[in-house]
Amino acid sequence: MENNDSNKKHNSGLVILIIVAVVAIVLAIFQSVSVFSQKTKSAPKAHFKSTNSSPSIIKRLSRSKKDNSSPQIPVGESYIARIFIRGTIEDANATYNQEWLLETISDLKEDEDNVAIILFIDSPGGAVYQADEVYLALVDYRDSGKGLYTYMGSLAASGGYYIACPSEYIMANRNTLTGSIGVISGQFLDLTELMEKYGVKSTTIHTGKNKTMGSYTEPFTEEQKEIMQSISDECYEQFTGIVSKERGLSLEKVYDLADGRIYTAKQAKENGLIDGIGTWEEMVELIDRKFFDFNNYQIVDFSYERTESIYSYLWGLSKALKKSESNSGLPEILENALTPKTPFPAYYYDSPF
Repeated sequence: MENNDSNKKHNSGLVILIIVAVVAIVLAIFQSVSVFSQKTKSAPKAHFKSTNSSPSIIKRLSRSKKDNSSPQIPVGESYIARIFIRGTIEDANATYNQEWLLETISDLKEDEDNVAIILFIDSPGGAVYQADEVYLALVDYRDSGKGLYTYMGSLAASGGYYIACPSEYIMANRNTLTGSIGVISGQFLDLTELMEKYGVKSTTIHTGKNKTMGSYTEPFTEEQKEIMQSISDECYEQFTGIVSKERGLSLEKVYDLADGRIYTAKQAKENGLIDGIGTWEEMVELIDRKFFDFNNYQIVDFSYERTESIYSYLWGLSKALKKSESNSGLPEILENALTPKTPFPAYYYDSPF
């Protein structure tokens, strides 16, 4: 009798899984058709860029600065690109994709119709490597003779400020938080005393005394602190040097500002970290007047959108239906606390709120 009940439960679970899989396949097909339709109906190919090597598309939205209509921009008509940079700067996440961003900047550099980029930044920063890659790509774009400007959203801190630095003009919303010029090179937790108290033992076979540096199963030594501090200091010198060079500030002035704190838009302007405070509309008007002599270029939006595959959908669904297990054997809540939010070292503002 128990076997029959067990078989019924198993069969019921199998049926549910099959139904879920069929629904997911239908949704995936519908999404694929929708994406294909977007690509075929988008603006002229001279402006539209896409790649098959990353799970993304460039969603191109044309918008007149005079109204909210969405006209198509003919080939040969000059335009300004607004690139949205949202979320943590790293290889890829739900709102950010490094490959997409670098390819977009490169494509715009080669597009003869594109005259400038306005970065719309709403980011707490991120990994040093990726932030510097974006910075270098933007410098290359700017040095090709095109305009580069930044408008800051609610947060453009640390790595978010880093990538804004090569801009010819930086404007923030009056409620923007920016700055946070500093480096996090690691966060380490020592659980050895707790493990000893409860009789938990852990052994890692390794060669090289600092190979397991940062493990929460071993004490963090003074030598290891010096190693990580040297990495942090080197990244800090790179960051402050870029701010000094791009903003025309002395290193001494930048050192005074670069203690990791965030600044309001008003404070940032007073200290020379940004150029102006205003709304997005005021930014567009200023660029028209100050840099393009009222040429009134169209603005074309480039925004990363992650395309979910059926595999990622089913994987996420299976994780939601199944209680997650920690690879370390620790409670899940503790494992999550020990997992870094972003790769290290990082130009990252970790808000306490």
